[in-house]
Amino acid sequence: MKKHLDARSITTMALLIAMMVTLSRILGIETQFLKVSFTFIPEIIMGMLFGPFWTGIGSVIADFIGMSLFAKAPFFIGFTINAFLEGAIYGYFFYKKEITWKNSIQSVLVTTILINLILTPLWLAMMYHVPLNSWVIWAPRLIKTVIWIPIQAFITYFLGGVLPYKQWIARFNRAH
Repeated sequence: MKKHLDARSITTMALLIAMMVTLSRILGIETQFLKVSFTFIPEIIMGMLFGPFWTGIGSVIADFIGMSLFAKAPFFIGFTINAFLEGAIYGYFFYKKEITWKNSIQSVLVTTILINLILTPLWLAMMYHVPLNSWVIWAPRLIKTVIWIPIQAFITYFLGGVLPYKQWIARFNRAH
């Protein structure tokens, strides 16, 4: 994990944060109880370059900026915790590692189970005073999970084949 960030790292992270905000808040599809976006793509890139801690921090910054500029719901700290954990998970699975089918599927399963199926329903139930066992929370979430897991795993694996991440990592390591 990078202990400090230099100007190049901060600039790269800022670009990835801007991409996360755009993909999440502008191009993402969001209802009161469900959100679909491709925010995981810049998060994976950030995870490859910066590791779990800094990717978690970058995800939190993206969450704050997105909420400040394009709020679609009231601020709730639980979703900021989700942002940190999701970034940390991608950093754990992809920092200085090759993107394989195994870590693609594992990262998607961990984020889906922990974030989408455990924490988010809990936060939604707390926020909107809906029983945790309500189908208002679970029906769209389960449908999205069945459809989204293979899509996200495929896109994640595909990124490993098309992104020159090995050159990026080598370039970042040379700069320090």
